[in-house]
Amino acid sequence: MATIPKKSIQRFQQELGRFQKILQAAKDRDVNESDTVVIVTDILSYILAFDKYTDITSEFAVRLTYCDLAIKIEGSVKYLIEVKPIGIGLKETHLRQAADYGANHGVDWVVLTNGINWEVYKIIFQKPVSQEKVMEFNLLEMDARKEEDQQKLFLLCKEGISRAAIEEFHRRRQAINRFVIGALLLSESCMTALRRELKRIAPGIHIDNKEIEYVLRTEVLKREVIECDSAVQARAAVKRALAKAVKLSSGAGQQDDTQPVEAKPHGDGAHAAPPAQTR
Repeated sequence: MATIPKKSIQRFQQELGRFQKILQAAKDRDVNESDTVVIVTDILSYILAFDKYTDITSEFAVRLTYCDLAIKIEGSVKYLIEVKPIGIGLKETHLRQAADYGANHGVDWVVLTNGINWEVYKIIFQKPVSQEKVMEFNLLEMDARKEEDQQKLFLLCKEGISRAAIEEFHRRRQAINRFVIGALLLSESCMTALRRELKRIAPGIHIDNKEIEYVLRTEVLKREVIECDSAVQARAAVKRALAKAVKLSSGAGQQDDTQPVEAKPHGDGAHAAPPAQTR
């Protein structure tokens, strides 16, 4: 978790409660999109510490249309913000609109909000271009005294941007999640380690990796963890990472042509996780 400066915490605690009252009043009045944009701009300024006149750009031009707001620091767009009326829930069509803005302008991060609900997405610049929800929160439900809520605000605030906090959060989220852990458990290296420990528990009993894999797939891991699109992506990422580790290990063990060196042992033979089986 990021270390949050004291001044950021103090600002969150001073301003969040005030804006929760403003947001609730605006929701009760069911204000329109233009009025919601005004409130969001003030949230960016007073809670997240962006300068209203130099850091926040309204109606940011993207191709032949406009995104509601953009955070621009020293000429570089950090993230785009698409705002919807406070009384309207955020929908898939809104996300596609915000994601298109990010993709068309080459911006990695987009925020979709109605002032109360905030959703943060990472644009994945592959073919086809896609997006990944990295974080979401409800401002009316947040408590500025709770570290978890402070962390969420810090990822979007000006001090957090200067420390690339959201990029670090995303990297950590990619490395530590149920899909990656599920893929690792089904990798040959992990199943071999499990088999070794099982033999200590039950010496003399023959156990192979196929049996361990079957138990993991059918009795230990939830189906959604090993069969959904995120699971497929996690297996591909684990496969690449383990293959790279084996390659580096093999390279370290090769002898130099000009100077003999002691051969180093390879890794434990980790391979990609087998494809998911549908039950």
